[in-house]
Amino acid sequence: MIKYTLSCDNAHSFEGWFSSSADFDRQADLGLVSCPVCGSVAVGKELMAPSVSTARRKDEAKVLMMDQARKEAVAKIRELVTSIRENSEDVGNRFPEEARKIHYGEAEQRGLIGQATIDEARALLEEGIEIAALPVLPDDVN
Repeated sequence: MIKYTLSCDNAHSFEGWFSSSADFDRQADLGLVSCPVCGSVAVGKELMAPSVSTARRKDEAKVLMMDQARKEAVAKIRELVTSIRENSEDVGNRFPEEARKIHYGEAEQRGLIGQATIDEARALLEEGIEIAALPVLPDDVN
């Protein structure tokens, strides 16, 4: 497996694992590689130094994988996300519509959670409506 540092046309940087360079090229050509931040499929590889595995690097990797501080940080983020979910109304895919109603005074002020497409989220932000994505935590996808 090869770990590539990737970036999209909106300058978001992220990592991806592929079985080979050709595998990345094939997936990118099919539009299967997308930016986790903005969803753009205009993704390319960034310049990277080769990675040589040594005993020292393996030991460092073990330490970095999930040290105690990271575990505590993830636990605090999970606690915050849980609190937000418990104290907000889940309006599903009506999120953009409900957020606008609150912003323009057509509905009472309250916490909302729900879904919005990238284009809908951008439109809300352009209108001055403050929104934020809830993070997907490691255990949430396993």
